[in-house]
Amino acid sequence: MEAYLDNSATTRCSERAAAVMTELLCGGYGNPSSLHNKGKEAEDAIRKARGQIAATMKIDGKELIFTSGGTESNNLALLGGALANQRQGKHIVTTEIEHPSVQAPLDVLESLGYEITRLPVDADGILSLEELRQALRPDTVLVSIMMVNNEIGAVEPIAEAAAVIHEANPDTLFHVDAIQAYGKYRIYPKKLGIDLLSVSGHKIHAPKGVGFLYVRDRVKVKPTVYGGGQQKGMRSGTENVPGIAALGTAAEEAYEDFDDKIAHLYALKERFIAGVANIPGVTVNGKTGRDSAPHIVSVTAEDVRSEVLLHSLEEYGIYVSAGSACSSNKPAPSRTLLAIGMEKRRLECTVRVSFSVHTTEAEVDYAVEKLGEIVPFRRRFTRK
Repeated sequence: MEAYLDNSATTRCSERAAAVMTELLCGGYGNPSSLHNKGKEAEDAIRKARGQIAATMKIDGKELIFTSGGTESNNLALLGGALANQRQGKHIVTTEIEHPSVQAPLDVLESLGYEITRLPVDADGILSLEELRQALRPDTVLVSIMMVNNEIGAVEPIAEAAAVIHEANPDTLFHVDAIQAYGKYRIYPKKLGIDLLSVSGHKIHAPKGVGFLYVRDRVKVKPTVYGGGQQKGMRSGTENVPGIAALGTAAEEAYEDFDDKIAHLYALKERFIAGVANIPGVTVNGKTGRDSAPHIVSVTAEDVRSEVLLHSLEEYGIYVSAGSACSSNKPAPSRTLLAIGMEKRRLECTVRVSFSVHTTEAEVDYAVEKLGEIVPFRRRFTRK
């Protein structure tokens, strides 16, 4: 039996999205900038995808910039947003638990003279709105807060944060990394007060190598890629038409029967947590109820190093992650786990389990069963 429980790293491409992509790769292969009918077919495919995605968030399709994925979307939002609006100020606020694709461009901006305030979080990974309020200044040009943490599934108070930010300064841009949230929550940026929002396709059963950045109408963003002026000059380069079309299909699919899908994810999560609660030495990190993300569980197995546990599970066809698979495949201390105050010996024994709508109860039960065998066996050889 196989149990793929690493869906926060990537998901299997849906059959519908793959079919759309294949058709455009082999049939509608025109360049959308070409003036002939083959080019128009490709342009129409992009236009359709814009409409499909826009409908899920109640926005205008013109407010979408298609990118190569979440990392590029985050980079464009942060670098482009900060540089385009630097006359307002060069102060940026974020949190200690952001993804490397947010932390790294902020480090670049810091090297360019921007001041970065990184807010702490509590033991559940939640930031304090009062600390956010105190951090804001007249020269705060941008705030970046992820909606769902990719390692422990903490859900940040985005709507409340937006109200705090725009009350302090209506011109401060609010960027949300929604890469683990889109498709798991109904996200309406205009209602929530979000100016910039990043999404990656391969987290929602679209192919890898495609994503988008929502840019609220009239928000200024400086391009980070120059060339032929595609996408109104905001992201030059011939568009990835098959990927974009597949992303549109996957986005539409994600919100079909939405409530049933989310209920299924929470049921799997609750079943898994109840199962591992009976395994000595195993604990779950962060919040575990409906106030946490439906698809992510962070698990610590005392005295069993995460890499050992990961590969032991792999021998049984069970796939999990040791932290964020998006940063690199090299072991490094998790900023998120450090930020929630986890001691080093437990931090090195923590893995992430993540579900998709395709995950079954049988797969969850199988993973729990094998964890119940592996963890006590491994602890025998490592405990002092």
